[in-house]
Amino acid sequence: METSKYMGRKAASAYLISNWGLKRSVNYLAKLAVIGGGPAFRKAGRAPLYTAEDLDAWASELIGPRVRSTSELPQRAA
Repeated sequence: METSKYMGRKAASAYLISNWGLKRSVNYLAKLAVIGGGPAFRKAGRAPLYTAEDLDAWASELIGPRVRSTSELPQRAA
């Protein structure tokens, strides 16, 4: 049974900034909810609801590996 507290987009945006240092605006989270690629969420009527677990999982996917120089970064396919 899931016991996580749900938060709206404004709180989710603040959570990402305070816990991960990721500036993602309310409008950007709304855009990602339409086009995809954002954190998982649930709906309560029209209101999107996020959990800390879902935001953490999404944020950790965005952050790359720890490196000591840019030459250690993985090469992207062209």
